[in-house]
Amino acid sequence: MKRKTMLAWSSGKDSAWALHMLRQNPEIDVVGLFSTVNEAFNRVAMHAVRLELLMKQAQSASLPMDVIHIPYPCTNQDYEDRMGAFIEKAKAKKIECIAFGDLFLEDVRKYREEKLAGTGITPIFPLWGMPTQTLSKEMIDSGLKAVITSIDPKLIPEEFIGRTYDESFLQQIPDTVDPCGENGEFHTFAFAGPMFKEPITISVGEIVHRDGFVFADIT
Repeated sequence: MKRKTMLAWSSGKDSAWALHMLRQNPEIDVVGLFSTVNEAFNRVAMHAVRLELLMKQAQSASLPMDVIHIPYPCTNQDYEDRMGAFIEKAKAKKIECIAFGDLFLEDVRKYREEKLAGTGITPIFPLWGMPTQTLSKEMIDSGLKAVITSIDPKLIPEEFIGRTYDESFLQQIPDTVDPCGENGEFHTFAFAGPMFKEPITISVGEIVHRDGFVFADIT
């Protein structure tokens, strides 16, 4: 019997690749996606992707999308309250697993495991421990396409905002930058790949500086 699973969806490449991996697992049935969206800007938290593009991803992935609206600014308690309410709804739908696209940050994984402890829902991490040098090239070689939507200029030069996540990008980023951006150096929007039935046509618009980060408006 396949386990009913929902996937935490950031709109980026790692979420998209996690979906691709989960769909190859004969024990998993991915029945939906969920994402946190900033109420003030109506965009995906941190990635700054417009809600309409988030929904286009779900449509192309042939999956329903649960949107969890969070306030701005958002305290940790606000976040946990909204997520707690979502988990209760997931339990009512008989969801057995929630999957995350985390790669190697132990504290993040521990937090997710602690919050799901006792709920009856099992956290799973399909990309966990994969070497990011290998993973990044595997994603690109598979046809996954993504654009850099936000960066932390303290960790990666601002010139990389709005760039396509491709082999050229990987060759040009500083050695201190994780090739998958797992340390928060950058975030992406995935617009094509084997997890989608058709690519999403996009363009890169205005570049905005806010709260110490740099964002590209993808339309």
